[in-house]
Amino acid sequence: MLISTTSSIEGKTIKEFRGVVFGEVINGVNFIRDFTAGITNVIGGRATEYEEELIDTRAEALNEMIKRAEKIGANAIIGTKVDYETMGENGSMLMVVASGTAVVIE
Repeated sequence: MLISTTSSIEGKTIKEFRGVVFGEVINGVNFIRDFTAGITNVIGGRATEYEEELIDTRAEALNEMIKRAEKIGANAIIGTKVDYETMGENGSMLMVVASGTAVVIE
């Protein structure tokens, strides 16, 4: 599956537009990560625990979007966008939504 943030893919022709597809994932950040990140916030530095959670959640959202595009017969996704939001009490949950236009290219 080719994925692009642009509205076309160089060297490929869009044969069909199949529609907008989404991949949504909401993950809770566990107590240990919250505690470790809290210490990092006090002493300074990168919060690698949250970075890892963000990387994993983004990958899950993109994979979910790909599955949905494949389900409707697409072989590429253009105009891909990824949005992030925190939810829940004290922002303890991370929501990542990937979206794009599923297309058939040749």
